Amino acid sequence: MKKKKSVLKKIKLRYFQFAIKTILGFSFVLCIFILSIYLGAWGPVPKKKELSNFNYQIASEVFSSDSVLIGKYYLNDRQPISFQEFPKHLIQALVAIEDERFYAHSGIDFSSLLRVAFKTILMGDSSSGGGSTLTQQLAKNLYPRKDRQSAHLIIDKFKEMIIAKRLESVYSKEEILTHYLNTVSFGDNTFGIESAALKFFNTNAKTLSLEQAATLVGMLKATYSYNPRIFPKKSLDRRNLVLKSMKENNFLDQERLNNAITTALKLDYRDYDYNAGIAPYFREEVRKQLLRWIKERNSKGNNLNLYTSGLKIYTTLNYRMQQLAEEVMVSHMSSLQEDFEKSYGKNAPWLKNSKIIQNAARRTAVYKNLKKTELNDTQIFQKLRADKKQMTLSTWKGDLNREASTMDSLQHYMKFLNTGSLSLDPTTGQVLTWIGGIDFEWFKYDHISQSKRQVGSTFKPIVYTAALENGISPCTYFSAQEVAYENLQGWSPSNSGDKEEAYLSYTMEEGLRNSVNTIAVKVMEKTGIANVLEQAKKMGIQEKLPNLPSLALGTGEIKMTEMAMAYTSYLNQGKTVKPLILKKITDYEGKVLATFESKLSDKPAFSEENGQLMIEMMKSTVNSGTASRIRSIYGLKNDIAGKTGTTQNNKDAWFVALTPKLIHLTWVGLDNHEIGFKNTRLGQGANAALPLFALWLQKLNSDKNFDEITKAKFANPSSSVLEALNCEGVKRDGFFKRLFKNPNKAKRKKFKNADKK
Repeated sequence: MKKKKSVLKKIKLRYFQFAIKTILGFSFVLCIFILSIYLGAWGPVPKKKELSNFNYQIASEVFSSDSVLIGKYYLNDRQPISFQEFPKHLIQALVAIEDERFYAHSGIDFSSLLRVAFKTILMGDSSSGGGSTLTQQLAKNLYPRKDRQSAHLIIDKFKEMIIAKRLESVYSKEEILTHYLNTVSFGDNTFGIESAALKFFNTNAKTLSLEQAATLVGMLKATYSYNPRIFPKKSLDRRNLVLKSMKENNFLDQERLNNAITTALKLDYRDYDYNAGIAPYFREEVRKQLLRWIKERNSKGNNLNLYTSGLKIYTTLNYRMQQLAEEVMVSHMSSLQEDFEKSYGKNAPWLKNSKIIQNAARRTAVYKNLKKTELNDTQIFQKLRADKKQMTLSTWKGDLNREASTMDSLQHYMKFLNTGSLSLDPTTGQVLTWIGGIDFEWFKYDHISQSKRQVGSTFKPIVYTAALENGISPCTYFSAQEVAYENLQGWSPSNSGDKEEAYLSYTMEEGLRNSVNTIAVKVMEKTGIANVLEQAKKMGIQEKLPNLPSLALGTGEIKMTEMAMAYTSYLNQGKTVKPLILKKITDYEGKVLATFESKLSDKPAFSEENGQLMIEMMKSTVNSGTASRIRSIYGLKNDIAGKTGTTQNNKDAWFVALTPKLIHLTWVGLDNHEIGFKNTRLGQGANAALPLFALWLQKLNSDKNFDEITKAKFANPSSSVLEALNCEGVKRDGFFKRLFKNPNKAKRKKFKNADKK
């Protein structure tokens, strides 16, 4: 018996010795392993010096003139803020749910690690939580894990512990919380509490309520699963768990907890996505101008990056005015689109005209790639029609998900009317609203900054201004009779009115008021094309314009920004001002890096009196001419001058409005120049373009905040201006003159000073 006990003792001793040796051996290997990580054998571990000097990638922010954040440029959407801007309940919520012993440990919470090891590993209790401290999570935020394999996860975990210890020796607890809340991900490429507060609740972090703060902190466990926009019920449950943890940690009393838990979850979600949000075309133009500014600045030794330097960009855009303009655009363009499609019916060119569709297809990347193969045109078009895939097609009533081919997609999108709409302060040039198209996600082309279109009758005021500058009296009469110009291959501009108009002669004011084509051409003939071209240049138009009589009808293709610049001269005593979109740029800390202003031109493009004459003529256009529906249909009583415009075959509809403190330009048409409106009734500037201004001004009139603009009055014209316009607008030919004139036949003559064509 004693022998057996002795044997058992020896066996137990051996097992004990083996266990001790195994533990010591494992500990030794573990120490060597940890030491190897510490020394950088598994990749560098940042030293204290590096940790004390790290920099964030900070998103640049874009603000409207009324201080609304309208967009961001970023690789990671992040706006760091100071500890003082964190509300107390935000910190309490974070500590309560993520690291309740945060203030007691020095980077690694060993008691938490033992709890996790015992409950999770030995007992299989997954609800026991994780052992990572906030400091370790900060280490992971600063140095994200690159490899998800098990072995590397163990290495990364030890690295994070080492970094956490170093962080605790470099930073105070407040600084660690600050860095953590500025770096942690909230999903959707959003980093930091400030960006998350703006995105989900449209507020700054410092004004987050208890319930909002708990919601955002609750997301940190799983940013997708607890996203309040995607999973509101799960997010609400998680928020309430955070609130209960705050109660357990004595940060809340029972009454405050009860009130918070019963508070509904309300989001005010704002996505600062490139394609979404307010004024996307404007933001893209701002981005382009900023990149040019940064390139120039960096060439002088600076190191700025639009996407990571945290610039603050202050623009001229008026947020509320832009918001109203976009509402009007959607309302008018969707209605006009419906009328447009109905006017063509089943004979629409995008359905019947294979040449137009094929021409559009030839401009696509798909066609160009197929053209590089051995397929001929017939085979390519067959393939473009036959190969179908699931597509999302945008409509005014919502997106359509359907199987469609490249040709189907082309036919769908080529029918859409598009628009460009721009308003600015005529004195400073500051852009107030900017709508470059109907939908930035699907139509990236900006019809304000990129497009050059024929401007139609909106060019006529420039012709008439040139005439006045060259001594032609506004009471000079011009016959409205159609003329076939023999030295221009019989070119014969006509009017849209009654043929009986041939018996009438108009003054310049009357000709402009009713936008009579034959009058405009004759005014230019008398003025001289060269003088009109020179006048346009003086008014800021730099585009090369056609040296042809048809220029009087607006056949020149001009950018909207240049047309806006030209019209500013009528409200600035003849001086022009360029449209301006940037006011100021600062660095992240508020240091001003640049300021911008647009100055009036040095010399006036015309005399003050002639400017007054043109304003009076364009007032007439609005009060009783081609733009009179501003008064009759829309009931606007504001001081307004303006000009409508419609190009040949109804391809382009225009309207330019001038008020004492506002200029507004609108174009409506199709991107495909081969398609126009079915008829002038639908496609004329007064019907297609003018409502975008009129409906918008109605909204401005109903908001007292815009009284300074809407209630402004034009200065009274001088007595000499009133005297110059004091003549009968229309004269009718006498009996004998009418007797020998055929209103159905164009008069034949030569256009003076025109080359033979």
